[in-house]
Amino acid sequence: MAFLTDRKRAEGLGSAKSGTEHHWHTMVSSVAMCGLIPLFILTFGAAYGGTYEEMLAYYSRPFPAIVALLTLLVGWVHFRLGVQALIEDYTGGFTRKALVIGMACLCYTAAATGVFAIARIAL
Repeated sequence: MAFLTDRKRAEGLGSAKSGTEHHWHTMVSSVAMCGLIPLFILTFGAAYGGTYEEMLAYYSRPFPAIVALLTLLVGWVHFRLGVQALIEDYTGGFTRKALVIGMACLCYTAAATGVFAIARIAL
């Protein structure tokens, strides 16, 4: 270890051994959201103002349902990563662990509920 430079010690992993990976996942989900949000607005805007039956028929088509599903999933994953970073920065100890677990459960429950709703409409 004595022969490693500071750069070699710090490259790739932070002190928690997962900071770089967490940041990378956040950046990937950000880029995905940059493409998905305009697509979602265009697909949702095309159906906005329709009756219940028209909305069901519109979201029964594959493209709008897939766009809505991907936007929902990537949005909740991005939210989870962002809130996790916020919790880790401002809390500690048992409170940190409890909040991270609770927030992850909340995000995955909300995402699963959304997937169920979209699947029920699309199928």
